[in-house]
Amino acid sequence: MLSVGRLGRQVAARGARFGGATHQPRTRLILAITAAVAVAAGFGVYALTRGMPPANPPIGGVTRSGPFRVVSVTPAPGARQADGSQPVRVTFSAPLAAGSPLPSLTPSVAGSWHSAGDTLMFTPSLPLHPSTRITVTVPAGKAGVRSAAGRGLAQPTTAQFTTAAYTPLRLAQMLAQLGYLPVSWQPPYLGMRIASELDASAAVLAGQEALAYDPPQGTFTWDQGYPAALASMWQPDNYNVILRGAVMAFQSEHDTAVTGDVDDALWDAVFRADSASDANANGYTYAVASQVDPETLTIYHDGQVVLQSPANTGIPASPTVDGTFPVYLKYRFQIMSGTNPDGSSYADPVSFVSYFNGGDAVHYFPRGGYGYQQSLGCVELPYGAAEQAYPYLTYGSLVTVTG
Repeated sequence: MLSVGRLGRQVAARGARFGGATHQPRTRLILAITAAVAVAAGFGVYALTRGMPPANPPIGGVTRSGPFRVVSVTPAPGARQADGSQPVRVTFSAPLAAGSPLPSLTPSVAGSWHSAGDTLMFTPSLPLHPSTRITVTVPAGKAGVRSAAGRGLAQPTTAQFTTAAYTPLRLAQMLAQLGYLPVSWQPPYLGMRIASELDASAAVLAGQEALAYDPPQGTFTWDQGYPAALASMWQPDNYNVILRGAVMAFQSEHDTAVTGDVDDALWDAVFRADSASDANANGYTYAVASQVDPETLTIYHDGQVVLQSPANTGIPASPTVDGTFPVYLKYRFQIMSGTNPDGSSYADPVSFVSYFNGGDAVHYFPRGGYGYQQSLGCVELPYGAAEQAYPYLTYGSLVTVTG
């Protein structure tokens, strides 16, 4: 088990990314997973998630014929999808001298090198950053790596690899647990225990980042009450429209730009939210605009139909495009302006506006009747229905246009 002092130093390198605070241990099962970081005997390797030993353990001392040289670097030079949770290994043609100079990593990574026979292994204090090119430099000459027989490398060795991106599957698992998806996710039971609150803080960050590379097994269960069309779009291992909508909903609740982009800031925020059990406060909303006469808008919220209203969609000259889109912009009131099909201009006051696809939005617009094609692409509702729909159609809520 890592000491409290060592863990504190490890977290300092990325403390700003994880809030820099000590997090309380969590009672739900995910803590057992995110804290599943241990030190394997003698090497300080992450013991990840399923109790499996580290891949490709270092071999003992072997002397190969020929000059002292680098035999291999792992991850392999040129690799583009390296698992950043795994150690970096450099294997030589002969056992190494005690106290030999060490290779270096660029960009600089906090961690430690360990020697085992003919292999040097670097264990990062935290998993390597995703989608990052790492350069391993093995020094030669008088200041270079030396064999136990006193031989040095004739030439330095440089090898580069690129770490993989974090997986959409892990993002789906966390957002499902936080209530941003119409599915739940149950992780496997690991039975891990936390030594102390400070240890848990460091282990949570390291474990979260490791699992973002290599998600644990678990079970997704579809929530009841939603139409089959929504379930048919569910692909947890791909960044599809359902996951994008969940990301946008998460960004909105955490007061960041609602872009749907999965970047470092998004991952860090999700790690923090998952650690704190900071669940979705808005619930899950899904809307279906049917262009089959009589046209309707149906809104599902947390598995219940909360609104079904006559609606107007686009005329043939300016149709409402079929597809599924997340709400990305909202206005309580707006002057909506543009150009009519005949070339004339319009500037109309509208209310309860939720944009979901370009200039198409769900909103109130006064008409003599509803239920058929009248708009220029928007989904128009009567005033009362639009007022009721507006708070449900939060950022990231999916709107499916069909028919």
